[in-house]
Amino acid sequence: MSTQNVENEETAASKSKRPSDSAFKQQRLPAWQPVLTARTVLPTFFVIGVLFIPIGVVLLHFSNTANELIIDYTRCQQVGGSQTCADILKNTTGSKCLCQLNFTLTADFTGDVYMYYGLTNYYQNHRRYVKSRDDEQLLGRLSQTPSSDCTPFAYTDEGKPIAPCGAIANSLFNDTLTLSQDGVKIDLLNTGIAWPSDKRVKFRNPEGNLTKALEGFAKPLFWQTSLDELDVSNPENNGFQNEDLIVWMRTAALPSFRKLYRRLDQTKNQFTKGLKAGNYTLDINYNYPVISFDGTKRMILSTTSVLGGKNPFLGIAYIVVGAICVTLGLALLFIHMRCSRSSNMEMMNVNPHTQYS
Repeated sequence: MSTQNVENEETAASKSKRPSDSAFKQQRLPAWQPVLTARTVLPTFFVIGVLFIPIGVVLLHFSNTANELIIDYTRCQQVGGSQTCADILKNTTGSKCLCQLNFTLTADFTGDVYMYYGLTNYYQNHRRYVKSRDDEQLLGRLSQTPSSDCTPFAYTDEGKPIAPCGAIANSLFNDTLTLSQDGVKIDLLNTGIAWPSDKRVKFRNPEGNLTKALEGFAKPLFWQTSLDELDVSNPENNGFQNEDLIVWMRTAALPSFRKLYRRLDQTKNQFTKGLKAGNYTLDINYNYPVISFDGTKRMILSTTSVLGGKNPFLGIAYIVVGAICVTLGLALLFIHMRCSRSSNMEMMNVNPHTQYS
């Protein structure tokens, strides 16, 4: 019997769920718990406020040193016509429209000058849209069976594979924007606008002649030119390595976004220091429809500062957070001084006859 009892005790001990007697499992590790007092909290609020407000002012100053001009050309009027280009594209699918807008630079745009196109209410971050691409194809590894992610933009109605396939490539921005001054066209560069890592790693052309490699493939349904004709004058900027295509394929995170379109050619003597204040003309070959989804199109001219493009948000955010911290610090300091004084007076009035509740 004694042997059986011992075995039962050992079995019960082995089945016990009691944790081992260690400092970690028994919660005996040394710990530090901050004690929040007025002496520690109030200085923290004031220090954050004193640091953040000057930093925000500096950031806002640097942002304001960058010049920026935004022109909305969504409903620009056709040259020589009475209709807007948006209405013409809406009524006649695939039609072309030319429009022209005059604008004035009130200040010199010194330094590097960049042209962007901006779109609003355009959800490039939709899950199916982001997935709708064939990365193997973009690397120049062409196949007669594109990735299933490209569906329904993988094949034409005749069953011919599309290159590049997918919704992203199919919706490539295809407006043409040019600048001129006094009738003289201003040279803009279409290279150096994409991330170097994207062009070097993610996009490559197939080996050999690009036109022959694409003979068994069709252009995307929305495109007006084929892949091998995106930039005929520059073979290094043609095909899958066209920088306009690369910029567009990097999808935006928000529905309102801008993408780099051109750079000012500053090798010309007239524009070595940028664009001077004066009157300019924006010529637009209007091809991209946005009215159907209540979107808008903009052309943005911008210079840069040491912090990048013009964006006052970060500076304003620092100033607001700093101001809130200072305000909270002053409010808590007032409450602390008032309540602590009344507490001390009550303690001073305690005597042997004071009743305790």
